[in-house]
Amino acid sequence: MEIGIIGLGRMGAGMAERWLRGGHRVVVNNRSRGPIDELAAKGADPAYTVEELVSKLAAPRAVWVMLPSGAVTEQMIQKLATLLAPGDTIIDSGNTNYHDDIRRAEELRARGLNYVDQGTSGGVWGLQYGFCTMVGGDPELCARLEPAFKTLAPPDGYVYCGPVGAGHFAKMVHNGIEYGMMQAYAEGFEIMRAKKEFNMDIHAIAAAWRYGSVVRSWLLELAEEALRADPDLASIKGYVEDSGEGRWTIQAAIDLDVPAPVITLSLFERFHSRQPESFAAKVLAAMRRGFGGHAVQSA
Repeated sequence: MEIGIIGLGRMGAGMAERWLRGGHRVVVNNRSRGPIDELAAKGADPAYTVEELVSKLAAPRAVWVMLPSGAVTEQMIQKLATLLAPGDTIIDSGNTNYHDDIRRAEELRARGLNYVDQGTSGGVWGLQYGFCTMVGGDPELCARLEPAFKTLAPPDGYVYCGPVGAGHFAKMVHNGIEYGMMQAYAEGFEIMRAKKEFNMDIHAIAAAWRYGSVVRSWLLELAEEALRADPDLASIKGYVEDSGEGRWTIQAAIDLDVPAPVITLSLFERFHSRQPESFAAKVLAAMRRGFGGHAVQSA
């Protein structure tokens, strides 16, 4: 199928390349020219303006927006709304608050435009292993776009979640769970490191846990890689940012009267990491660098 994508950052470029490998025609646009040219060399159709991207797609158009959540994405969707024609579809594949999805869908529907929200997980490894893809929108429309969703995802890694907003809601909760898992690993490693009389090899233990243990996971593999390279994580600061989804998950839990103490405390620990140093926070920072290519602060 024909696909347009705006935003060729760490994940957007990987999405575009997976589509190309899957045999789709992909028109690519980005604020800076370099990523466009790189993907054009791999077979993408370059578009150096949003207007050019729209003109190169046949109706009904499908345009993916993979930009930072908030004002940047909002402004791009508003711009696309003035350029697209009735029957065209905008798919927001970034980390958007699901309340914004519901509002946008109503606004675009008045113009005859469709809107789909795509929660996307996979980080910088998505190109190689596939992006777990969680989609919300009209079921018939999503079924028409399913070839693109399934190309992005690994086998069994695509799920239709429900009406508009459901895809990003699922991704929001996914990231809240991620916060809790990462915090548990980080605290466990710090407890073992604090048992000085045992002189425990933390890296060796992390490496062994990857096989047969009930706590084995990809996050554990990323922690093991970081500890192998730097057992004391001396090269990075234990400063951990949050990108919003954990906060939104906690707010949803409050709104729905659902207790979520683990996710809540894991977010607060990220706040704590921005104050005094802790080894647990360094482990968190190392794992985020491993799975998402997020920057770390040097010690």
